[in-house]
Amino acid sequence: MMENTVKNENPMGYEPIGKLLRKFAIPSIIAMLVNSIYNIVDQIFIGQGVGYLGNAATTVALPISNITLAVAMLIGVGGNAFAAIKLGEKRKDIADRVIGTVFLMLGLVGVIMAILTIVFLTPLLNVFGATPNNFQYAYDYSSIIAIGMPFVLIGVGGSNFARTDGSPKMSMFSMLIGAIINTILDPTFIFIFKWGVKGAAVATILGQIASAIIITRYFVKKGNMRLKKENIRINPELIKYSVALGTSSCITQVSAVVLQIILNNSLVKYGDMTEIGGDVALSAMGVVLKVSMILLAINIGIGTGAQPIFGYNRGARNYERIKKTYITAAAASTIVSVIGWIACIAFPGAIISIFGNDNAMFTHFGIRCLRIYMFGIFTSGFQMITTTYFQATGQAMKASILSMLRQMILLIPFVIILPLFMGLDGILYAGPSADFLAAFIILCFTIKEMKRLNAEIEAVK
Repeated sequence: MMENTVKNENPMGYEPIGKLLRKFAIPSIIAMLVNSIYNIVDQIFIGQGVGYLGNAATTVALPISNITLAVAMLIGVGGNAFAAIKLGEKRKDIADRVIGTVFLMLGLVGVIMAILTIVFLTPLLNVFGATPNNFQYAYDYSSIIAIGMPFVLIGVGGSNFARTDGSPKMSMFSMLIGAIINTILDPTFIFIFKWGVKGAAVATILGQIASAIIITRYFVKKGNMRLKKENIRINPELIKYSVALGTSSCITQVSAVVLQIILNNSLVKYGDMTEIGGDVALSAMGVVLKVSMILLAINIGIGTGAQPIFGYNRGARNYERIKKTYITAAAASTIVSVIGWIACIAFPGAIISIFGNDNAMFTHFGIRCLRIYMFGIFTSGFQMITTTYFQATGQAMKASILSMLRQMILLIPFVIILPLFMGLDGILYAGPSADFLAAFIILCFTIKEMKRLNAEIEAVK
């Protein structure tokens, strides 16, 4: 009888943490990498087919992608965290209502965002740091990318729900199919059809449409949580709780948007004061940020894989499993971050050359960017896991503060202040300065939280 009871329980409540984290994290990592690959593949093929000005244009357009992800995180990840907690409390009926509300909101908000972006694209690109040399490339690319916003929101939001639904492989599959389509069509449209940056953008949104269709069909036809007609409606109460839990993830992306805007404009300003030039500085830093996206995607994937385990066991008040999950996830993400850091420091030239080598100044400055700006990246792993932990366990305020810490509170001021004394180099040294200071502060939060968690463990024994 006991055996049957265990089998009927959610495995997040009883499976070994290491096995469970691998089960959820590996597909999540692949899904996050795939999501990052969209921009990276575009940049590689644009760099090879159009040149560094095309790469600069994708850097200018990056805030649009980050804004889209911010909204997806706010609604989708928050809704996912709320649904995970309700599943832990054995309230599947509420989880079903959450997914219906969230999918509707993702679609509606995506359409509104697409319309507003297209209407105000010219002033937006000027704010994002476009120059006379790269503006047309940026406009051509961004005007098409904007069309895919509703599908990005549904695809990213839906993939998070698939992990909580116990199907991380479906989450991975939906994103992987989209990436494969993008990777195949990118060179086809750029080199064969001669569409340039427009071709890269078209390839991207076709992949995003495919991902959205696959994940939606899963929840309509097969999911444990079901996308039911009666639940597809605006529920203000569910939206409130979902948004509260998604705020930290949203803040992370919003911070990335604000940072990117300030970074783009600073690179153009201080780059033009040197022989490097603003366009080259913008293009090279864009490549470095794409490389960092790969490392961050892996760490986010580990955190995302851990999130439903945190949420379920919080709902079930199983604090010992929460602690084990945190330690395991933090250790794994730290190892990944260190490996990535070594690669950036040891092989910068090989990495930069992947994105084009048509300009010697671009290559030289790109290597310098990679070595200096990424010097503190090895600290990023446990920072992300800690933020995810606070979010998934319902500690929205702490999660929000830590989400803002590295980029909004520290990095943005460093990017503004250091160049006043160091010129263009100040932008590069802003990265490791923010990384090290953020790591110290988050470590203090972690030590305090582990003491509290230990007390909870003792209390339930």
